[in-house]
Amino acid sequence: MKLEVKTFENRKKGDIELADGVFAITPREDIIARVVKWQLAKRRAGNHKVKGRSEIARTGAKMFRQKGTGRARAGAASVVQFRGGGVVHGPVVRSHGHKLPKKVRQLGMRSVLSAKAAAGKLIIVDELKSDGKTAGLRGQLDKLGANNALIIGGDSLDEGLVRAAGNLPLVDVLPQQGLNVYDAMRRDVLVLAKDAVAFIEERLK
Repeated sequence: MKLEVKTFENRKKGDIELADGVFAITPREDIIARVVKWQLAKRRAGNHKVKGRSEIARTGAKMFRQKGTGRARAGAASVVQFRGGGVVHGPVVRSHGHKLPKKVRQLGMRSVLSAKAAAGKLIIVDELKSDGKTAGLRGQLDKLGANNALIIGGDSLDEGLVRAAGNLPLVDVLPQQGLNVYDAMRRDVLVLAKDAVAFIEERLK
């Protein structure tokens, strides 16, 4: 598929040929959901913890005699039914991450790129540079219609662009290596540097 290349001032800068296998497939919403779930699971801290019976610092002596009290028989005070006792099957420190095949992750990324392209939410920019002023960058993004956007630069990012975007709450800037399904789905418009297209196609072919 062919897409127009623009400048940051929304002027035409030529055309670019995009790989149909990356930017023009039928999007799989179920795969996108799986990849987002996988990404968010990896981010979870997993540091929740309660004490089990063996970790409670209470005496192990029998609380009262076995017979004659009318109460149910009981041994240590650390068991779950007594106040201050341990918790049964409570949360423990663990990783919530799980495996997801590489082909599934790649299909999720291709689905997102294709969905953005089909909806007219994919913008290819010739050069991603800014003077470091937030107001200037906001004006440029207004012209592109990308107020809520994920901007993907090349191998390295322009420092002025990163500094200017730091004060825009609905704008994220990442290098080409950082493109991912979750961040792309969070933002309405995907802005790609022309230099990043070849890297993305090579990564997802």
